[in-house]
Amino acid sequence: MIVKRPSIFIYANNPDKGMLKEICAGIEEEGVFFEIFEKDSDSLDDLAFDAANDSMLGSGIGIKGNSAVLQMKGVKKGKNVASVNFPNDEDCRIIGANSARIIKKMPLK
Repeated sequence: MIVKRPSIFIYANNPDKGMLKEICAGIEEEGVFFEIFEKDSDSLDDLAFDAANDSMLGSGIGIKGNSAVLQMKGVKKGKNVASVNFPNDEDCRIIGANSARIIKKMPLK
């Protein structure tokens, strides 16, 4: 039997590698698992919405190029928790950390 661990899903379409690395580091710092999937989509909102709804934890991040969006299950598509365009490393870590902090019911950074 294959059991998947509860994880934050990251759906990415041609992501900036440095940005992806920093987002993952932010999640890891909070002690939560994540999984990265390459997805074809023209819409950043679709990536984030689908990631949140597919994740057991209900938290998803969509990344397209140099933009990222944090979305939670139950929130309307396009009404994102947070979004960044051409972020610096600290902004990326905050997006990752906040995706985990929401799950852990902790204050956001």
